Amino acid sequence: MFRYTRFEKARIVGARALQIAMGAPVLIDVPEGITPLDAAMLEFEKGVVPITVIRPS
Repeated sequence: MFRYTRFEKARIVGARALQIAMGAPVLIDVPEGITPLDAAMLEFEKGVVPITVIRPS
């Protein structure tokens, strides 16, 4: 099973929250009035964030 480091998770969630704040569509159903950061964290937990990590080999 692939696991992200805490730094990768922070970068992914932060980048996705910025995208949502700038008007990108949210990929899951979220409650009304949720913040972009909370929406990004929900997407990350469900595994639908369209961001990947490339690690040096």
